[in-house]
Amino acid sequence: MDGVLYDSMKYHTLAWYKTISELGIPCTRDEFYLYEGMTGPATINLLYRRTFGKDCNEEEVHKIYEHKSKLFREQGLRERMPGADLLLLKLKDAGLRRILVTGSSQLSLLDSLEKDYPGAFDKSDRVTGMDVVYGKPHPEPYLKGLELAGVSKNEAIVIENAPLGVRAGKAAGIFTIAITTGPIPKSAFEEEGADLIFSSMPEAAELLEFSTVNII
Repeated sequence: MDGVLYDSMKYHTLAWYKTISELGIPCTRDEFYLYEGMTGPATINLLYRRTFGKDCNEEEVHKIYEHKSKLFREQGLRERMPGADLLLLKLKDAGLRRILVTGSSQLSLLDSLEKDYPGAFDKSDRVTGMDVVYGKPHPEPYLKGLELAGVSKNEAIVIENAPLGVRAGKAAGIFTIAITTGPIPKSAFEEEGADLIFSSMPEAAELLEFSTVNII
């Protein structure tokens, strides 16, 4: 969702950078692009383990993520990703089922989907950060997506914008398309084994053709 449907990663990375820096944990803003697709707690614990050699306690994780979410909401910006509507329309016109698989738990964005992309995703066709234990790069979110869609791994395609999301899709055994909507270099997606790589959503919308597949 973030970075695919919404041009929101620049705001997420700023909120994450401010939040984690306030904790005295060394980090850079751009590194949070690499963690896109992970759940909030997973991101926090990754940085805690790197800095302190242990996980953060559950209560503190909740407080940290709430603070990050507050900083994100205060930016007050929700921009649709250019070209995302064209790609979704192509999928809809082909009669393909769309399953949203996101590591996000940001209700401010999830609640906006129907307004910004009417009819693109049924509310029952969503796997979010609130529905998983492990989150990306673990294959769990996409395995749940397959289960929700009632299809096999050979009948689905993953569309991702983050290396860890590509890793999750490939670990689930699904054909995975990467779209570089942020500053992450193409090589990072190649290293994760992306089956196709596009430089933008408009390019993907123009060049991709679909027939009898289910898009996750």
